[in-house]
Amino acid sequence: MFFFKKKHPYTKQLTISPPTPSENRAGVAIVACIKNEADYLTEWLRFHDAIGIKHFYAYLDHCDDDSERILREYSGRAAITLIPWAGRMIDTPTSKLLNSQVIAFSHAIQNFGAGYKWMAFIDVDEFLLPKTGRSLEEALEGSRGFPNISLPWHMFGPGIHDTKPDGGVLRNYTQRAANPLTKKKNVRNYKCIVDPCAVSEVSVHHFSTLEFGEETSNDQGVRFSRKGRKDPSFYSAKYIQLNHYYSKSRQELARKLARGPASPASRARYEERVLSAVANIESELVEDRSMLDFLDRIGFT
Repeated sequence: MFFFKKKHPYTKQLTISPPTPSENRAGVAIVACIKNEADYLTEWLRFHDAIGIKHFYAYLDHCDDDSERILREYSGRAAITLIPWAGRMIDTPTSKLLNSQVIAFSHAIQNFGAGYKWMAFIDVDEFLLPKTGRSLEEALEGSRGFPNISLPWHMFGPGIHDTKPDGGVLRNYTQRAANPLTKKKNVRNYKCIVDPCAVSEVSVHHFSTLEFGEETSNDQGVRFSRKGRKDPSFYSAKYIQLNHYYSKSRQELARKLARGPASPASRARYEERVLSAVANIESELVEDRSMLDFLDRIGFT
């Protein structure tokens, strides 16, 4: 069961009753809402399969490309559950649209979360990079078991690529925003890995747990309030780095803008947000080869 939190009855936040953990729960599951991600979906699946993800829960949001076919074909190699996800709901008293991702995440926790030690909630342009060990589960040991981990975006822009390069994103994009906790608009945010059996409140970029409320930790298990994540001392990517390949090539960025937002949002506001993010990423760049080093270490091709 999930229901609307009274303080925010129509946006981005749901209060839930967490599932009772299964006796033999183990491993890490990924939950993702997917809309027309065929170009890079295989690479995303292969990489996360390689770092030991136990199960993928794919919420398919009106895909009209090859995303569903790719997922079904890859299900012969990895455990994947496909859920058709229209997810467009309106709160009657306020006439406001509910966030479909938050509903999907709540559904995943309550229906599937009992079987896993961890659930990660990311998009297909985001990659969970273990900085230690070969698997994400090994890297999660650095968090000291705290049930609500926030990982800051490491935002990668077009770099040198005007047109789509051969291959995927992982080896082609190495230029990212220098400061993941920058105050610059549309560059700083977080995705979370949580103990699903501890979660009491769900959002896209933050969670709450029954025992610790909105308190969250970085990848080293150092605890902060939700707002405290903005403090520079929160930053860590010692064990896990979240790489967000935001725009890809300039050619693909133009296509992204022409396609418009996946959710019912203002096209003008969407374009302003995307262009602002790219400009802020590129305003101060560093070369980051952490992903390449990891791929070479595990022999990922």
